[in-house]
Amino acid sequence: MARFRNIIKAIVRCQDKYLVVERWYSDNIIDPYQWEFLDGEMEFGETPDKAAERLVSELVGIPVLADKPLYTWGFTAGEICTTGIAFLCESMTEEVVLSEDLSDYRWVYKEELPSVISKKAVVEDLTKAELFSELEL
Repeated sequence: MARFRNIIKAIVRCQDKYLVVERWYSDNIIDPYQWEFLDGEMEFGETPDKAAERLVSELVGIPVLADKPLYTWGFTAGEICTTGIAFLCESMTEEVVLSEDLSDYRWVYKEELPSVISKKAVVEDLTKAELFSELEL
């Protein structure tokens, strides 16, 4: 079993809006559906930016360019250490085709993100990133 995981988060921007998706997690929690940015695991041999572009294409059918890393994070759960890189990805289209793993999507303005994103740790990370430094929580 792998002891390390590499997670890529893709923050997709089209003009002045950002893509958020709704994903089901578990019936064992109060809010099983949560709004967030796209994310997934890097595949063996992939570079982080190409992993971000692949994830966006697979999950919502949009071609993007992974522009720049915004922030990193990490945590350990049991014997598995997870590291993550969040990329800003630029899109030329808002036409989304959701994968079966996702239940809904919305394009929102930057100011709306703190009230839409379910994981507050992600919102806190966004405020640390230069692009989102003006967000107020």
